[in-house]
Amino acid sequence: MGTRLKILSTFKSLHRTRMAVFKDDDKALTAARLKINDEFRKNKEETSEENIKKMMKMGSSVEAILREGVLQVEHVGDMKLLLRPRESLLLENVPYSDEPRKKA
Repeated sequence: MGTRLKILSTFKSLHRTRMAVFKDDDKALTAARLKINDEFRKNKEETSEENIKKMMKMGSSVEAILREGVLQVEHVGDMKLLLRPRESLLLENVPYSDEPRKKA
């Protein structure tokens, strides 16, 4: 895959992740869109393969951090917050046990 296609792929991946992570939060969606577009626009004249690879790695890291580490929280009253985890962040809650499970 050519460098331009890799860059475009990273750009689109960041925007898809932004849409999922900040769903229903217009202010955060807009801020993230502007930041992503600004960073790519600021570096569009870069020609050094080494610098491009570093920026691509940074973009992929940012996308992973957004996808895996950002949760939506909403104020729903005085001193109350509502956590809105995405389906991809939910794990099955299995209690720890030193004893192996018996097969049924």
